Amino acid sequence: MTRTMPGRTDHVVVVGAGLAGLSAALHLLGAGRRVTVVERDGLPGGRAGRREIGGYLLDTGPTVLTMPHLADEAFAAVGERLRDRVDLVPLHPAYRACFADGSTLDVHTDATAMEAEVERFAGPREAAGYRRLRAWLTRLYAVQMRRFIDADFDSPLDLLTPGPARDLARLAALGGFARLDARIGRFLTDERLRRVFSFQALYAGVAPARALAAYAVISYMDTVAGVYFPRGGMHALPRAMAAAAADAGADLRFGQAVTRLERSGDRITAVVTAHDRVPCDAVVLTPDLPVAHRLLGRRPRRPLPLRHAPSAVVLHAGTTRTWPHLAHHTLSFGAAWQRTFQELTRSGTLMTDPSLLITRPTAADPGLAPAGRHLHYVLAPCPNTDIGPGPEAWHALGPRYRDRLLATLDRRGLSGIAAAIEEECLVTPADWTAHGHAAGTPFSVAHTLTQTGPFRPRNLVRGLRNAVLAGCGTTPGVGIPTVLISGKLAAARVTGPPSRSRRPAEAGRR
Repeated sequence: MTRTMPGRTDHVVVVGAGLAGLSAALHLLGAGRRVTVVERDGLPGGRAGRREIGGYLLDTGPTVLTMPHLADEAFAAVGERLRDRVDLVPLHPAYRACFADGSTLDVHTDATAMEAEVERFAGPREAAGYRRLRAWLTRLYAVQMRRFIDADFDSPLDLLTPGPARDLARLAALGGFARLDARIGRFLTDERLRRVFSFQALYAGVAPARALAAYAVISYMDTVAGVYFPRGGMHALPRAMAAAAADAGADLRFGQAVTRLERSGDRITAVVTAHDRVPCDAVVLTPDLPVAHRLLGRRPRRPLPLRHAPSAVVLHAGTTRTWPHLAHHTLSFGAAWQRTFQELTRSGTLMTDPSLLITRPTAADPGLAPAGRHLHYVLAPCPNTDIGPGPEAWHALGPRYRDRLLATLDRRGLSGIAAAIEEECLVTPADWTAHGHAAGTPFSVAHTLTQTGPFRPRNLVRGLRNAVLAGCGTTPGVGIPTVLISGKLAAARVTGPPSRSRRPAEAGRR
């Protein structure tokens, strides 16, 4: 049984109103706790924030939403339903993949549609391989989710207890500890298809050739479980979560950065901002690890220093036109592949033949732009500031790289894109650094073998009995689904597992 906080936990202060903090708040409210959420920004969302420029509404963080049932769990904790708060649009196709040879593949989450598309694209042998791959991804997800993702760990030794040990053996039997690229290659021989089912390793901060095959679970989320978009933009999700928390009794305090934590012995007794002092019985800390460690006054010792995932340059472009070949999400692959990951994770240089994610949110919600206008979000992975250019270098490098990206897009079919831009916002590792993200990356700590599962920075805080961490730097890791889970796991450290006898609607409104 995992550890929970001893002593009184009636009033919990959650620091940060990002997805992890809001998930924690809703689960805590559902367990009957009084909750205060303190957020430095003027609105909820954290990384999943909102910016308006010239009538364009920009999502400042993630653009891909999978596994919405995990958000629904948080709403259900206070007797609500996600669909009553957020209008989710399932995306068909989930992605469109465009390759350097001019070929195009639509990635469908429906098995029959995707099998037909793979057969059209690469022939019946690859379609049969896709069927086997989909079955393997589904089994892999089933083994991992309950035991290794949606689970608190007190120690790596937890893996040796009977339940986890059995599932660990099942994971090994499925090839989860092989290399991702090689494992995908057992099902698909077409190199282009292998990219579609392995590029997700970059979310985990590891090249597909080096990532554990277990991280194909991210591919399951993208290509099997489905991709969605909330009307109103991705920011609609944290906005709805914050509204549900407020309706369930949470005290939400925006525009209040936490300056220090008051302690008495091994317990935090109050959270202090520039405006207020909030006494508390327990604290959930969701800022990035360096910020959380500064507030706690210490950083845990680790045998090896933390390695961070690659970063990204993001160009938000409000344009007077769009391009017919773009889906909601378009993957634009360069000819290079292995070299690209070498540049991003080893040599620390910018991609010489970039692979890009282009998101066109106005495809699903034209209201995010002025009438007759379009919004495009171009994400270009880049090295983090630990191994690549530092924050200062990006002040001069950013505008030049922006021009390079636009030239690349123009060559790949977005002809005239530079001239079509009427509003834009460029985000570089310098901006991520200014927001407090370690190594200038919004993707936090990489999912290497020694930074995965029980080896990842734990959500318990050594030396304090009533503090717990949540967010992408701790368990289970990076991405909207895992961040939502991290909030639930943090809440369970405070309250213990949810009681099956308690009805969520009653618990959330006591």
